[in-house]
Amino acid sequence: MDQVNNNFQQMQDLSIIILTYNEEKHIARSIDNAKRIAKQVYVVDSYSTDKTCDLAREHGAIVLQNKYVNQAQQFIWAMENCPIKTEWTMRLDADEYLTDELIAELEERLPSLPANVTGCKMPRNVMLLGRELKHGKLRTIRLMRLWRTGKAMMEQRWMDEQIYVTEGDTVDMKHLFIDENLNGLTEWTQKHNNYANREIVAAYESYWNDTVSGGNGLENRNQEKGKYYKLPKFLRAFIYFFVRYICFCGFLDGKPGFIWATLQAYWYRYLIDAKIEEMEYYIGKNPTPQEMRTYFKERFNINVD
Repeated sequence: MDQVNNNFQQMQDLSIIILTYNEEKHIARSIDNAKRIAKQVYVVDSYSTDKTCDLAREHGAIVLQNKYVNQAQQFIWAMENCPIKTEWTMRLDADEYLTDELIAELEERLPSLPANVTGCKMPRNVMLLGRELKHGKLRTIRLMRLWRTGKAMMEQRWMDEQIYVTEGDTVDMKHLFIDENLNGLTEWTQKHNNYANREIVAAYESYWNDTVSGGNGLENRNQEKGKYYKLPKFLRAFIYFFVRYICFCGFLDGKPGFIWATLQAYWYRYLIDAKIEEMEYYIGKNPTPQEMRTYFKERFNINVD
């Protein structure tokens, strides 16, 4: 990507929040990138045991700490407790950064956005083994990561939580921010093992109020996950790989594209199905809410109130 002349960059009326836990490999890059455009960077840490907090302070961030429950609750706490005074607020993960082109676009567009625009959606791409993955998806992922302070809220969910504006309109930014994790595939598989647990909990959240259909919770979740969970377990992981890697040309991203599609389908999605199969073996396909709560606590160490 072409570099934008840093001499023309200026601080926007913007604060950026970054959630962390043991992110010493990412935090300096993340803060230095954020400071190119933001007046203030806040790091909300879940009591890291490495040098994350020290590095964050060294690079100019304000550090707050709070006990972690899940991503949604942590970010809601951050929104309520970071002393943000700027007009705009942004969320970034520690392994994400803004491209030069997106920084330039924000500098140009933010000051001139009309008052009715309260949120901005930004496209995200993944970088794996030094290669930006541009294929293998139906559409570019756009996330609501920038909003007028006080005009947005985070969904209370265990997985795939999103920010939404509470009033006003949103606009789309053209240029990308990048997700590039530097911890390696060992850490990626460990993290996605935990994500699989949270995905199952999120998939069954509707169970608590499922008094109409008598389903097992996954059926209601289908409204948000599309048709994926209606497909047979295990077969759907293969279909997921085939559609993303073949139909949507994931193979054009070379070896990194093949690794990414394989891990997403045959590690993450397949693992979710295996864990669902295991759960149904132990507590049945139609467990009581208490049986599910107990299972999630004992197997996943997740407390569902």
